[in-house]
Amino acid sequence: MSAVNDVVAPVKAAAQKLTYGWIMIWLAVGLVLFSLLRIITGANDLDSSGTLRATLVAAIPIGLAGLGGLWAERAGVVNIGLEGMMILGTFGAGYFGYFYSPWQGVIGAIVLGAAGGLLHAVATVIFGVDHIVSGVAINIIALGAVQYLAALAFTGVPGGGQTQSPTIPSLPSITLDFLSDPLGDLERKHWFVVSDLAALVRALVTNLSVLTIICLLLFVLTWYVLWKTPFGLRLRSCGESPAAAESLGINVIRYKFIAVVISGGFAGLAGGFLALVASSTFRDGQTGGRGYIGLAAMIFGNWRPGGLLAGAGLFGYTDTLRLRGGGETIHGLLLLVAVGIVLYGIWQYRKTRHVSTLVGALLGVAVAVWYFATDSIPEDLTGMTPYVTTLLVLALFSQRLRMPAADGKPYRRGSAG
Repeated sequence: MSAVNDVVAPVKAAAQKLTYGWIMIWLAVGLVLFSLLRIITGANDLDSSGTLRATLVAAIPIGLAGLGGLWAERAGVVNIGLEGMMILGTFGAGYFGYFYSPWQGVIGAIVLGAAGGLLHAVATVIFGVDHIVSGVAINIIALGAVQYLAALAFTGVPGGGQTQSPTIPSLPSITLDFLSDPLGDLERKHWFVVSDLAALVRALVTNLSVLTIICLLLFVLTWYVLWKTPFGLRLRSCGESPAAAESLGINVIRYKFIAVVISGGFAGLAGGFLALVASSTFRDGQTGGRGYIGLAAMIFGNWRPGGLLAGAGLFGYTDTLRLRGGGETIHGLLLLVAVGIVLYGIWQYRKTRHVSTLVGALLGVAVAVWYFATDSIPEDLTGMTPYVTTLLVLALFSQRLRMPAADGKPYRRGSAG
C-alpha cells in the first residue's frame, strides 16, 4: 500500500485541507453576512427557513450528479453522460414509484442510472470511445428512450400521459415539532443573527425527507470510501497514473468499471430525487440541465466531496431564489456579490495577479452600480441566474483547480510494460 500511496502523493500535496474549526468559522462569517444583507436590503426571504429548505431540495440532485462525476473522474473517466443517466433515473423513479412503491422507485432510479453508467463504461473503458462522444451519445439516447418508455407506461393511466406520470406516493419525512415551532417564532422576530440561525436550524428539522438525509450521508460515505480505505486509494490511483497502478498489481479496468457504474447509480438517484421528493411525479425534461451543473459543482469543489457539496448548495440557492423571490430578492443578493468580487480582487492583488485584480475590481464596481441604480432584476434575467452563477464560479476559481492527472486519457491494459 505504501507504493500505491506514492501514486497519489501529488494529490495529497496539492490539496488544501480544511479543518472543522475553519469550517465553523466560515459558516459563522456567512451567517453574519447574510444577516447584515437581510437587514440592509429588507429582503427577509434571503435566508428564511423556507428558502433554506427549498435550497436543500434543489441542491441534492445537483450534488448527487456531481458525486457521480467525482467517482468516475477520480478513476480517470470523464462522464458527460450524467444528464442522460439522471433522465433514466427520473423515469425509473416514476415507473417503479407509481406502480410499486416509492422505495422501489428509489431502487429503480439507481438501477437505470447504473445501466447508463455501464453503457458508458463499456464504450470508454473497453472500446476506447472518446469520453465526451460517449457521454453526449448517452444523453441523446436516454432522452429518446425515456420519452418512448413514458408514452408506453403512462398513456391512459389516470393522471398520467405521454410526458408525465401520475402522482407518486410520498416518502416518509421528519418534523421535530418541539424544535420547529419555537424556532419559527424566533425567525419571525427578524433579530440580527439569532433569527437567521433559527431559520437555518428550523430548515433542518421541518418536513425533511428521509431520502434527503440518506443522500447527505452518501457524501460522507464517499469521502470515507475514497480517502480512508484501500479500495478508494487504488481507485484514485487509476485516475492519477493507471500505468503505475497496473505495475503495482491493480486491475485498472475493473476499478474504472466499478467507478463508472457507481457514477451512473448516483446520477440515477439524482434523477429519482427530482421525481420522488422535489416534485412527486415524473415529467419529461425534468432534469433541466442539472447534470451539467453537477459537473460544474464537482469542478468548483476541486474533485472532493466537501467542496462539491458547497458548490451544489451555491447553485441550488441561486435556483431557489429565482423560483421563490424573483427579481427583488435576487436584486438584494447583488450587493453581496459586489462585495465578494471586490474581496476576490483584493485576494488576487496580494498574490500579485494584477490582471485578475483589475477584472475583479471592474466587475465588483459594475455589480454595485447595477444594485444602486435599480430596484429589481427583470424576470427574463432571473431565469439565467443558476447558469450565470455556474460560469462565474468556474471563471473565478479555475486557477486553484487540479483535476486527476489521467482524467479523460485513453488507457489500454498492459500499457505499464
